[in-house]
Amino acid sequence: MRQLNPDEADLWARVMATVKPLRAVATPVRPVAPPPPTAAAAAKPTKASKALTRAMATRAPAPQPLVASPPPRQNTLDGSWDKRLTRGIVNPDASLDLHGHTLSSAYAMLDDGLGRAIARGDRVLLLVTGKPPRPESERPHARGAIRAAIADWLAASRHADAIAAVRGAHPRHGGQGALYIVLRKGR
Repeated sequence: MRQLNPDEADLWARVMATVKPLRAVATPVRPVAPPPPTAAAAAKPTKASKALTRAMATRAPAPQPLVASPPPRQNTLDGSWDKRLTRGIVNPDASLDLHGHTLSSAYAMLDDGLGRAIARGDRVLLLVTGKPPRPESERPHARGAIRAAIADWLAASRHADAIAAVRGAHPRHGGQGALYIVLRKGR
């Protein structure tokens, strides 16, 4: 790898000063002290360095976000809940069957059903969606359109804050064709 000449090293240092790292990593920073420019190098800057210097001078500062969004709530349950769901011990408080519906009617039923379950204080809702698309199928899927859309619907739902977790159902409750929606306790 070739070494940077003094003009390039100076330009690189200025560019790096404007970059914000994606994550904070403690790395030692070695200051690059370029040797003093010679009279010939100072008199003839390269075209590339002129263009980059001009671009950096006219660059507007990046806009800052107005309000920091709160971190998303974790989609986790404690070990006992997961164990009970995996074994099929939990009996759902209510079930919602979306079989045979169009995407728009299924979304409306899901939204309405979640609202009613939350109002009743239910903890576990069994959502019957039908089996997911086969791995070898191509989009648009011949089956499983509702199942494929459920994760996006729940994340964008007005009830998203009330959902503690979504897990696959036990075979006695529908297996691959159903999901458990675990709702948070009402406060």
